[in-house]
Amino acid sequence: MSRDYGQYCGLARALDVIGDRWNLLIVRQLLLGPARYGDLREALSGIATNLLAGRLRDLETAGVLERRLSEGGNAITYALTPWGAELREPINGLIRWSTPLMIRGPEDDDFRPEWMSLALAALFTGRVPADQTAAVNISAADHCIQLRATPTGVDVGLPDGRDVDAVLSADAPIVLGLAAGVLTIDAIAPAVVIDGDIAALRAIFQAPSAAAGNSPPTVG
Repeated sequence: MSRDYGQYCGLARALDVIGDRWNLLIVRQLLLGPARYGDLREALSGIATNLLAGRLRDLETAGVLERRLSEGGNAITYALTPWGAELREPINGLIRWSTPLMIRGPEDDDFRPEWMSLALAALFTGRVPADQTAAVNISAADHCIQLRATPTGVDVGLPDGRDVDAVLSADAPIVLGLAAGVLTIDAIAPAVVIDGDIAALRAIFQAPSAAAGNSPPTVG
């Protein structure tokens, strides 16, 4: 682990643990679920094998993650500890903060559909649809995500076989723009495929924030 900042400050001490390059992206992958070393290596294209091993070792020593036997006991997987899983909240905040940086699309950057699930969960945090029966599937990049209104917010997950009101097929930047509140369903309708009740899509994507501080940023 690199030399620490030597400051008695919560932010400095947090960065002592997770501030090194790749650390938060490792945590991002593990927020999606336990993963084998090879899965992490594949998801983190660009990281050297020895660097990944070192980062995993440092995060394990710090108590952020732990090694476990996979189901069947034939492989080692990495998983977040309960303390490590508490990083979901600050990571969600960073995802929401990144909205102006995401509007231009992926350009030449790598993109994995499972990252969109994490982003949508962050962008819908604290937002409760007025129609709490609405449920829609989102199809993007050969990946399907279910968004279901509940009395406490919007659940983001994989399709579970239950009926939905509509299916939206669109590119990932459009879906993220809708969730961030910088695009509207009516504005993008001519450029996407909508099968079903457009009102359900409006109910989900236009769900208001429970706190003014979570309102979408203005993008110039």
